[in-house]
Amino acid sequence: MDYKIFNLGDVTLQSGVTLPSAFLAYKTYGKLNEQKDNVIVYPTAFGDQHVQNEWLIGSEMALDPEKYFIIVPNLLGNGLSSSPSNTPPPFDRANFPQVTIYDNVRLQHRLLTEEFGIQKIALVVGWSMGGIQAFQWGATYPEMVERIAPFAGIAKPWPHTFVVLDSMKAALLAAVGFDSSKLNQLTSADMRAVGRVYAGWGLSHAFYREELFREMGFDSLEDFVAGVWEDSFMNMDPHNVLAMLWTGQHADISANPSYNGDFDKALKSIKALACIMPGSTDLFCTADDNKYEAERIPNAVFNPIESIWGHFAGRGINRADNKCIDDNLKNLLTLRTNG
Repeated sequence: MDYKIFNLGDVTLQSGVTLPSAFLAYKTYGKLNEQKDNVIVYPTAFGDQHVQNEWLIGSEMALDPEKYFIIVPNLLGNGLSSSPSNTPPPFDRANFPQVTIYDNVRLQHRLLTEEFGIQKIALVVGWSMGGIQAFQWGATYPEMVERIAPFAGIAKPWPHTFVVLDSMKAALLAAVGFDSSKLNQLTSADMRAVGRVYAGWGLSHAFYREELFREMGFDSLEDFVAGVWEDSFMNMDPHNVLAMLWTGQHADISANPSYNGDFDKALKSIKALACIMPGSTDLFCTADDNKYEAERIPNAVFNPIESIWGHFAGRGINRADNKCIDDNLKNLLTLRTNG
């Protein structure tokens, strides 16, 4: 086990449901300095675990563990933190309670303050659903967070994003005839169709047209879809996926008592220096949506990743995209804050 567990005890979620013996799985890189101000928080995305974040961490990179104390908290529902697959009855599998991004960030705040005594965060960075968590950190703890850098992540599921996530959910529910009483019959084999649906959204039209999958070692489109999308989704627990899809569909940073659904107010409340990095060809976390958000954050710059890798411009696969993200982070970390 290359990660640690932070036990949260019985947690009352935003829904009002109490999740007993909840816990966060997390991994740290580097050392916390005496001032406790060299902290970077790097939450995981939908379906990912901390190891999928490690491509952006390394010597001479922006997220350099020789300079920074980097904390990667695992998303609730991802199989390592409290999830349908590792929670005992009565909250196991399909009975796992609904968890919000606000819940995740509030519990991550407990990890930082209770376990490490941290009061200042130099940067919160994240891809996709990790990006939404970066926005949420900035809106929920504006005095604590000095910088945020969401890449290929938006501050709420805009209507089209909601529909994409709903199509993934529908592909899974079809396996049990949309009968909610049969959800516990779902198996990982039922995830194959979900992978097929996501294949059309994760990458751009141009990626497929130019057959860039051949650069990844696949001889045909079918081999690529089966070898990447089917395989990766069939390695996920279907109940964990349903839980994370619900989290993603209800991930509005203003859906909490601080903002009562006032999205623009939540964006304007973010005091952090912000570098917003959409993928220029992202089909469901679109650059247009991010542009709206960036224009309402007082100290934000809008730096699209010019790439035909779609949503996966932020996935750590394409060297040019990786360099763009790392360069933007290096620049952001050199900027002085009012704090």
